[in-house]
Amino acid sequence: MSRGLVLFAHGARDPRWAEPFEAVAANVRAAAPGVQVRLAFLEFMQPDLASAGDELAAAGCTDIAVVPLFLGAGGHVRRDVPGLLEALAARHPDTRFRLHPAVGASPEVVAAMAAAAVRALGT
Repeated sequence: MSRGLVLFAHGARDPRWAEPFEAVAANVRAAAPGVQVRLAFLEFMQPDLASAGDELAAAGCTDIAVVPLFLGAGGHVRRDVPGLLEALAARHPDTRFRLHPAVGASPEVVAAMAAAAVRALGT
C-alpha cells in the first residue's frame, strides 16, 4: 500500500499567501519521506483537490489522507470537501480517501496559537 497526503488549504489571489502552507508541506515531506505529499487549494490557486487526488492516485497511492489546513470546520470542510472526495473516490475505486478534521481543531494547533498570542504580549 502506497500512502499519500493532501494538505488542503483555502487559497488566495496573492501567491505569497501559500508560503506558510508550502513550509508545512516541506516539513511533512522531511518528517515522512515515504509518503507522497501534495498541497491543494479550494479556490484561486492550483492544484485543486481533484487534481492533487488524481495525481496521487496515478502515482500509485492507494490510501490518501486529506488534511484541511483550516482553523475550523466551516462550510467548506463540512459541505464542499466531502463531495469533492466522493467524486475522487468514484474516479479511483481502488484508492481510499480519508478526510481528517481541520487542523485548527487539534490541541497542538490551539496550544501553538495560544503560545504565539502570549509571546505577542511580551513585545
